[in-house]
Amino acid sequence: MKVRLALRQGFIGTLLVGLLGLSGAAFAADAIPDGGQSEVWQKVRKSYFEDRTILDDVDGKVVALKAPKRAEDASTVPIQIKTGFNQTKDRYIQKLYLFIDANPSPVAAIFSFTPESGRADIDTRVRIEAYSHMRAVAELNDGKLYMATHYIKAAGGCSAANGALPNYANFQPKLKFKLDARVEKGQPSIAQLMINHPNASPLVKDQVTHLYQPAYYVRTINVSYAGKQIMTADVDFSISENPNFRFYFTPNGDGELRAEVVDTKDIKVESFIKVTPTGG
Repeated sequence: MKVRLALRQGFIGTLLVGLLGLSGAAFAADAIPDGGQSEVWQKVRKSYFEDRTILDDVDGKVVALKAPKRAEDASTVPIQIKTGFNQTKDRYIQKLYLFIDANPSPVAAIFSFTPESGRADIDTRVRIEAYSHMRAVAELNDGKLYMATHYIKAAGGCSAANGALPNYANFQPKLKFKLDARVEKGQPSIAQLMINHPNASPLVKDQVTHLYQPAYYVRTINVSYAGKQIMTADVDFSISENPNFRFYFTPNGDGELRAEVVDTKDIKVESFIKVTPTGG
């Protein structure tokens, strides 16, 4: 069974570790500068890409992964996935995979894009549980795969305790868009989607009851503009609390930038912002 099933069905990270046949100790042991060939990565690679060739993009001509070398806060680590060209109908990145080897759920996110995305860049914040290789794999529309790798020193981001756990029984997620000051017709423009959501990790222990909180996180994101798909994402609790995503879209006229978000309680929330681009 593919690791992706655990991500999409909302299984907790410890179950995912079981599916990979690895213990938490194995994760920690693998998360060392080993040339990037950890046992976790080899299993995830096989599950998602089988024997396909993945080219190491050391120059960042297709994809680059930017993050701190050492995190100030392992529960909120800013990362940037940058791509080397604009999206066109002839050549575009159709998927970006974000893997974090040492996390209990190493498949942090899978983003899908279209030519209307403009660029396939993503900025977000993640949790890091132990010293780890992070990987961004770009899959182009011609099937080629390129990978950028970054080693980060951080620990405890998925299991950080904050005293007594909050009660999310009646929680209602909220969405908000933010656009750059200038949105130009026919040009890739930056948008930001802010999601008010705990994105709760199942590794956090209540310091009073000594029970672990249940997993509760954003599962899928779907963004469109003027009725055309811009970006979709399958994500999990490796994304930090209050998920925040910066991405591109290309407005070819007036329209609505719209987002639909579904979490692991199957709560669906939607939001939109009207856009009137300049120029053209």
